Amino acid sequence: MARRRWGVLIVLAMIGLAGCVSKPVERFTLEVDLPAEFRFIGGANYGPATGETCTLPRRRGKRPERKIFIARYKPVAERVSFELPLTEIIEGCPTVLRSVDFRTYAKWGTRYSDVGGDLAGFSITDPSNADIPGMPDSGVQELHKQCQWLFRTAGPQHAIIKVLSCKAFEAARHPDAQRSGHVVQRDQLPGKTLRVTLTLIDEEEPYFDGTWVAVPGGWKRCKGNSFEDLYAFCNGNTTDFKPIKMPDGRICDVYPSCK
Repeated sequence: MARRRWGVLIVLAMIGLAGCVSKPVERFTLEVDLPAEFRFIGGANYGPATGETCTLPRRRGKRPERKIFIARYKPVAERVSFELPLTEIIEGCPTVLRSVDFRTYAKWGTRYSDVGGDLAGFSITDPSNADIPGMPDSGVQELHKQCQWLFRTAGPQHAIIKVLSCKAFEAARHPDAQRSGHVVQRDQLPGKTLRVTLTLIDEEEPYFDGTWVAVPGGWKRCKGNSFEDLYAFCNGNTTDFKPIKMPDGRICDVYPSCK
């Protein structure tokens, strides 16, 4: 009788354990194509699922509802990949992935400060009737973001510095639908891939309008009121210019050719 009783208890325990097994967490793959000398710091942001009454406390420092992922500088272009869960249990509160953001950084020189940055991201929503592009049959949704260096001068030596400027997201299947923040429906993501492609075009342009004049070999910096004029707008004067200091220390009249 004792053996039979123990056998019944073991069977009941196994049934109980089987009932406690939850379904696997749904995930999707985030791929990011980075040009050479680019990096980014990303954040996956979770919030209470629709219909949940639990709340996440306000706090400083560690935030378990925000998962950080990082891609570091590489001398060559690369594709990085991350598996992001669509749901998380955080301090007993069922949460879902609400958004993903990432700040992109790129080097334009050798100094520590020779870096430009851009912020991008996308939101993840519950199914709705909104006009949101669906997932392609391939299971890979592509988003494109084009970046460009804009140059300007700074300081009494009119040294060249650069600013990274990136256009809004452009969906591969909807090239005219540009937006700073893309929206994806949650029910389309499990097991699929969202690929963000960053490209850097070769042509550089002035950061401020009306301060440079295009010439053979590049651009000349307008003189303004004097050599000391840090703002130095052309104001119609396209014959008087000032020398500039290149990132490598050379003093030149034309950027970027130095001719």
